[in-house]
Amino acid sequence: MGVLKDHPELVLFVSLALGYLVGKLRVGPLTLGGICGTLIVSLLLGAWTKAQVSDDVKTVFFALFIFALGYMAGPQFFRNLNKKSLRFFVLCGIELVCVIGIALGLADWFDLDVGTASGILAGAATESAVVGTATESIGKLSNLTAAQITEYQGNVATAYTVCYLFGLITIVLYTSQIMPMMMRINLRDAARELWERTRSRGSLEADERPALPGMVGRTYLVTTADGRTVGDLQSSLGERVTVEAVKRGSKVLDVAPGLELTLSDLVLLVGRRSNVIDAGRVIGPETPGVPGLDSPLASREVSVTDKALDGKSVDEVQKSYPEFYQDGVYVTDITRGDQDMPANGDTVLHRGDVLTLVGARSGLNKLVARIGSVVRNDATDFIYLGLGIAAGSLLGQVVVKFGDIPMSLGTGGGCLISGLLFGWFRSRSQTFGAFPPQAASTIKDMGLAVFIACTGLVSGPQAWPLIKEYGALLPFAGIAMVLIPATISLVVGRKLLKIEKPLLIGAIAGQQCSTPAITAVTQVAQSSVPMLGYTITYALSNFLLPLTGPVLVGILGH
Repeated sequence: MGVLKDHPELVLFVSLALGYLVGKLRVGPLTLGGICGTLIVSLLLGAWTKAQVSDDVKTVFFALFIFALGYMAGPQFFRNLNKKSLRFFVLCGIELVCVIGIALGLADWFDLDVGTASGILAGAATESAVVGTATESIGKLSNLTAAQITEYQGNVATAYTVCYLFGLITIVLYTSQIMPMMMRINLRDAARELWERTRSRGSLEADERPALPGMVGRTYLVTTADGRTVGDLQSSLGERVTVEAVKRGSKVLDVAPGLELTLSDLVLLVGRRSNVIDAGRVIGPETPGVPGLDSPLASREVSVTDKALDGKSVDEVQKSYPEFYQDGVYVTDITRGDQDMPANGDTVLHRGDVLTLVGARSGLNKLVARIGSVVRNDATDFIYLGLGIAAGSLLGQVVVKFGDIPMSLGTGGGCLISGLLFGWFRSRSQTFGAFPPQAASTIKDMGLAVFIACTGLVSGPQAWPLIKEYGALLPFAGIAMVLIPATISLVVGRKLLKIEKPLLIGAIAGQQCSTPAITAVTQVAQSSVPMLGYTITYALSNFLLPLTGPVLVGILGH
């Protein structure tokens, strides 16, 4: 134990390793997850070793976590600020009012200190970021002694741990099992019906590839197309395919619109699968791949920056730019934020969408210069990242008084808002400020895990007295703070907002920011349809719930 006490960095990383191991343990459909597991282990190790970790370590890693969280959510958050998504925002408003109101009520009825009340809110709402924003805000209360600040900050972590466990179990079972019964639906059938009605398309897993790729190249033996020119052939096919190469005997010819095809020529066509198959009826029988008859195609990820393209369909864009048809450039994938969109002709594009273009290098380069910019996302732009976190830290120092109550976002709230803005601004062109998704996800997860471990280690010695004092209250609060807003949202969502039932269940999981809940829901539904509602409320709640920490601390602390 002496080694652990003298080397806090050792006990910190032991907490991470053991915590994520505990988080993998499964009981039925439930797993605690790495963050809750880390907090449990760090509380135990903190009580045992009494290791001390500098508060600066917590502050730095929490700033990294909360900025990355905002950066990743920013594009989707601002994109959802429209009339179509407005009804889902009502659900987030219900969540905010309920959790703050219940926390204030419990604090008043049971005479809770500001730390315990904040921990109950964070745990029952299953929002780990509130632990950080509340803990930081408690540290800035001027009417508390240093000993009280340490005690109340420790109470945040302890109350969070107990309430999180019961809140997690409640939201998972309520959304995946009880809500479908309350609405008298078979979630699987309802999701399938909505899927077919809206023609949604599920995204592939990371280790999956489409069995039938949209973009193909095939070779044909010229029979029925004898005597036709390349230009005439492409025109008759609606410019939907491109003749990339022609082989006559042992010689590969230069392809030009005026080149006349003769009997037994071998022709390489490139285009979308359905169009290339149709072309075979015009040209002749398909042949196996022919050695020497291949044309390498380049690929570019291009961010749509031209304002004129915003709101236009893929078909309209292709008609506006002749390079698509003349040079054989095709749209094979469309990404909007972290969502894959159908690369169909009727898909409407928005500024900031990323198009994967495939075609001959010369034509591709000309087209890219006209419609947007090549996405730069190969390495993290630390200049942009550093400026963003610095701006967030400065914003967090601003104090605004509401009556006699001083309110401050703190480093956490400031970096969250900064991350949202910097992430959104980057998404408009994606030519600067690169923060690759894998890097951002790693920074986010590592930042939160280290912060939670530091919090647990410091809070460990005082955890058991708090649990003995409020043992029955904490589980009750964790369950009630989930059931009340979720039930109100269920009634309002169906009766007033008329949200489709599978989407509503997903949206309620999103307003709670509960990834385990939406995982359980999609497993029951055997469909990703509930994710459509989840992503909207999740993005908004991820921004708003962390701000409830400073609000609650400001009210109770005053």
